[in-house]
Amino acid sequence: MPELARKYERRERYYYGEISPNNVMSIPSRQIIHTQPQRIERIRPVPNQKKIKKYNLIHKVLSIGVMILIGCTILPAAFNKVTKSMIFKSPYPEIKVDYKQLVFPTVNYLNNHLFNNELALRGAEVKKPLMEPIVENARMVGIENAIKNLMSAYPTIHPSVYVWDYDTGHYADINGSELFSAASIIKIPVLLQLFRSIDLNQVSLYDEMTLTEYYRSEGSGGLQFKAENSKYTFDYLARVMITDSDNSATNMIMSKIGSMTDVNQGIRDWGLKHTHVKTWLPDLQGTNHTTAKDLAVMLYNIENPKFLSMSSRERIFDYMGHVKNNRLIQAGLGNGASFLHKTGDIGKMLGDAGIVYTPNGKKYIVVILANRPYNSQAGKDFIVHASEIIYNYMVK
Repeated sequence: MPELARKYERRERYYYGEISPNNVMSIPSRQIIHTQPQRIERIRPVPNQKKIKKYNLIHKVLSIGVMILIGCTILPAAFNKVTKSMIFKSPYPEIKVDYKQLVFPTVNYLNNHLFNNELALRGAEVKKPLMEPIVENARMVGIENAIKNLMSAYPTIHPSVYVWDYDTGHYADINGSELFSAASIIKIPVLLQLFRSIDLNQVSLYDEMTLTEYYRSEGSGGLQFKAENSKYTFDYLARVMITDSDNSATNMIMSKIGSMTDVNQGIRDWGLKHTHVKTWLPDLQGTNHTTAKDLAVMLYNIENPKFLSMSSRERIFDYMGHVKNNRLIQAGLGNGASFLHKTGDIGKMLGDAGIVYTPNGKKYIVVILANRPYNSQAGKDFIVHASEIIYNYMVK
């Protein structure tokens, strides 16, 4: 047995080139398999080195050929059409290339921000809201109960009411966080975003904008009847947007400050979650949304010095103090009271939101929104009577 093992070892070493043929002894395969079956598996024919070298040579020749082909065809064309035109004058002057579009091909339709008058994509950021929240103390149960009794007298009206007292922090809230169509009250966040842009020196109140057919809009406001290519300052556009509820002026302002995208981004930066602009004015279908509570927070922050400058605040109050529609909340106020506000009406929703100053020095925010049958007089009557209830409670 030991002799067979030694013979097998010598034969195996021969297969692997470790000894010469003269030292190999023939061994019957049956004995080898019987005595050393585990070593037979190691015996493999030696690869043909000449074939491997020939294959590697062909592979290298083909690779070099492909590289030469690319170098002779594709690279010169790319250099001539792209690289050369970037360094030197383009050989094709009639073709205009937007290199930003080559680098950022989706920026025209995928953007959420306007920076330096150019569309950009801004990532999500975790930061403190720009607006201060309203601090609520005790509920004004008297107002809430009186408004609920009034609602029973107007079964076709579904209201949202929010009231907040500057002196005490007391508040009344009836459906204040329920989503309503904003109608023209959406012009309040558009106005605030405009003056935020002015405070950041992105636009000037005295910059001019041209009225074109693109901006001309039906509905409220007289700008739709003005001559095409007429020029107006942003002071004028902002004023008629609020005092006359001009839809054409609103669309012009929104387009200047970054369209609905920038207004919506601003609203999110303020910390408001339920106000959203989806449609250019007039939004007759009521797709632009807000809540009474969101509007109250906006009104409250007009006087926030960290949110708006003093000059912007004074200009905003000047506009809101000259609103021509005085037939809603203002109709329910007592003699001598002043009201800074904005109204909205799209037939199925009627609303008013603003700040009341009473003759005895009381100051409060009031927002009343009313869903109603289309153009129903009951909506106006409800708002006027609710305003009377709130005013009498606040002054007494």
